[in-house]
Amino acid sequence: MGKIQFIDRLRLSVAVSVAKTVTFGVRSLRLGAASVLPGSIARRIEPQLLPLLSQQVKNGVILIAGTNGKTTTSLLLKDILERKGYRVAHNSTGANLENGLTTALMESSNLLGSLNVDYAILEVDENIVPKILAPIQPRIILCLNLFRDQLDRYGEVDSISKRWTKVISTLPKETVVIPNADDPTLSYLGQQLPQRVLFFGMSEPEKYLDKIQHAVDSIYCPNCGHGLDYKGAYLSHLGDFSCPKCGFSKSKPQLESSEYPQILIGLYNKYNTLAAVTAAKELGVDEDTIRDTISSFQAAFGRAEELEVNGKRVRILLSKNPVGTNETIRVITESTDTTTLLVLNDRVQDGEDVSWIWDVDTEKLVERGGTLVVSGDRVYDLALRLRYSENNPSSNLNLIVEEDLRQAIATALEYTPVNETLHILPTYTAMLDVREVLTGRKIR
Repeated sequence: MGKIQFIDRLRLSVAVSVAKTVTFGVRSLRLGAASVLPGSIARRIEPQLLPLLSQQVKNGVILIAGTNGKTTTSLLLKDILERKGYRVAHNSTGANLENGLTTALMESSNLLGSLNVDYAILEVDENIVPKILAPIQPRIILCLNLFRDQLDRYGEVDSISKRWTKVISTLPKETVVIPNADDPTLSYLGQQLPQRVLFFGMSEPEKYLDKIQHAVDSIYCPNCGHGLDYKGAYLSHLGDFSCPKCGFSKSKPQLESSEYPQILIGLYNKYNTLAAVTAAKELGVDEDTIRDTISSFQAAFGRAEELEVNGKRVRILLSKNPVGTNETIRVITESTDTTTLLVLNDRVQDGEDVSWIWDVDTEKLVERGGTLVVSGDRVYDLALRLRYSENNPSSNLNLIVEEDLRQAIATALEYTPVNETLHILPTYTAMLDVREVLTGRKIR
């Protein structure tokens, strides 16, 4: 080993040892999950820590990027690979920025910084994809979807897609890119890349929406800018489309979607299923293993997670942007349950701009009546949005505004009949707070 290599190895060892000590301290004191801080400290000691760890993954790194579905998709793919006996590193807490990715890889290493895993599955914040692709050199990139999310941080979806295309195109030709064929922006992205591209998407017209939702982001042709023609939409702007002007159209998916059951509730989880299955097949996993894993899959925390609290059923449905919230509302309105708790925060991880709530089809939730309890840092913004959603002043809606989250949860549980499920729709940090109240454990 040369002098530079020795110094690199020494710094790597020191960085990892310090990070593991921090992790032990944070968890021992029950201050959180230590999913970010150890990586932040370690990268100050060794700035090249992320690529040094990534290059040790035996069979390659799988990056999963997109606005919605990253955690569920990555967990399903991880379960599939582990069922085959592979060792997998994964940022399971959802910490998807550079420090969180580094922490996740260190979690699977020894004190010297040696990593002994077959795969690393890293769910990645869509805004840092261009920054980490070169250092990590992923084997597979899964592009799930692009919706408006935290516009104060990211901007519109087309600007994100252009940055992705520019950087992905510089990766080795052996890199496999798996975009969502039903998302016009990502379908176009895949058609421009020199790498091997495999598409996933829906092929079940009977599941079309009655009409395109208000919270759509990309119904114009990414090639020429003309309005797209839709045979039908499955979710927001995801659907079967073509451009009448330039001929751009949806790419052909690898799989027939009707042949695979979806995990969990909500059509968005069918997309998560198809994405994970497409990647698993590319990695050579057999059909039986894939189907067995789908049939026994359990939700990640806050993603259609179900709990029992004081004898009542509770389902937590993370709702952090217009498209995701519309889908959770669709799940609720298709049920017979009558009590819902909505929690809106505006912290950094949520996005400080909460104007997106006005793009959510809350009218559908209000029209059905029942009890709606609202809480969170921006409880009054949310309450105002719901009041403006009332078309019939004499409806049987029972709107309860409660600033204190603990009391809001207690009130919502009190109004939930024993034979029904309380649905909780929180933003990201609100979901962490809700779970801490319900389970007594922090996730941070």
